[in-house]
Amino acid sequence: MNPVTPPSIALTAATPRAVHGRLPLPAWAACAALAVAGVLAGAALLPRAAHAQAGGNAPARIGVVGPFTGPSADFGVPMLNGIKLAVDEINAVGGYLGRPLELVIKDDRADPDQGRKVSQELLAEKVVATIGFCNTGVALKAIDLFQDAKSPLIVPCATGTAVTAKYPAPDSYIFRVQARDAIQAPFLVDDIVKRGWDKVAIFADKTGYGEGGYNDVVAALAAKNLKPVHVARFDLGVKDLTAELTAARNAGANVVYSYTVGPENATIANGKKALGWKVPQVGPWPLSFPFFLEGAKDAAEGALMVQTFIAEPSNERRASFLSSYTRKYQGKVAVPMAAANAYDATYLLMYSFLGIRDGNLNGKAIKESLEGKMKTYYGVVTTYDKPFSAQDKDAITRNMLVMGMVKNGAITFAYPEDAKRNLIIQRKQ
Repeated sequence: MNPVTPPSIALTAATPRAVHGRLPLPAWAACAALAVAGVLAGAALLPRAAHAQAGGNAPARIGVVGPFTGPSADFGVPMLNGIKLAVDEINAVGGYLGRPLELVIKDDRADPDQGRKVSQELLAEKVVATIGFCNTGVALKAIDLFQDAKSPLIVPCATGTAVTAKYPAPDSYIFRVQARDAIQAPFLVDDIVKRGWDKVAIFADKTGYGEGGYNDVVAALAAKNLKPVHVARFDLGVKDLTAELTAARNAGANVVYSYTVGPENATIANGKKALGWKVPQVGPWPLSFPFFLEGAKDAAEGALMVQTFIAEPSNERRASFLSSYTRKYQGKVAVPMAAANAYDATYLLMYSFLGIRDGNLNGKAIKESLEGKMKTYYGVVTTYDKPFSAQDKDAITRNMLVMGMVKNGAITFAYPEDAKRNLIIQRKQ
């Protein structure tokens, strides 16, 4: 696991020494940053009072909250690294109106109570906006704090449908750059039915993530006039699901749909292998996490999962992002989706700043800019042309999803046609 910045500290991602000593920005990253740099010229044209209102040269503080230690660090760390990579690039070309972006990082340890506590700390430290949350249950415990404070929150990882559905969209300060479970579940159900797997056993943990995902899968099956033939609910940390797997096999299941975020996915795969039960395992994106790939090893082969981003350099943006990440963190991306979604979320936040003409980064102004005043951002996952609106706080739509598959211990495209389709950027529908 890559080392992370210790929690509860402020980090300026690019000091002058770091900028002078770093390699030049890759061509695509430099182009992405040009929109940021372009505002610097405009800064000179702002009235002096407006520039003072914008904060002078004081850093623009952005909160970051996620599981950087503990059971969900396998995707919390890549999320943080994606944010830091984007901020480093932005600061290298001058930040916002000459103000560097400064990250205030808090570790929620994948614990809902801890997540609420550190969210209160972030808001007390007067961040202008926050990027964060990997775990749906942690997010749901804390998002009321951001909503009540009218402080924008962009969620790059947590997929629970309720995260962006809790508040009426026109009033909501909660945005997301990730595919919510309500579109992931029907996408995957359509695929497994097409493959002829119509006897589904659902294995879902008892967290907010597992509960929400279970409900979305049941609804997606019902739309196909199907019901699960077996349902298993379990606590995090379970080491043996043999009895539940045996019951699912006896019920005639021909596919296992798992909805959990940690090593429990590997427990399911290893349990199937021990029983000699050779049915496929499918699920949302946690089946692409190291806990599954490394914990299940050959038992993970062939598993199918929903993805927004697969780490293949299908265009210049993605190739540049992957090479920049690998160079900066000296290793491959452990969970590419988490890093790419968070990287794009950071640039979208910065683009929202650029849409605020007087430079006053208050919550209402950032919200309104995110909802429609931003320029198009050519990102890693997709091209974001009006990603949000007053009526829609989710940037990712179904057409952007692809099926991933475990092959030789890595994630690749399940269908060759998806690999070809990935060459063409799918914009929001």
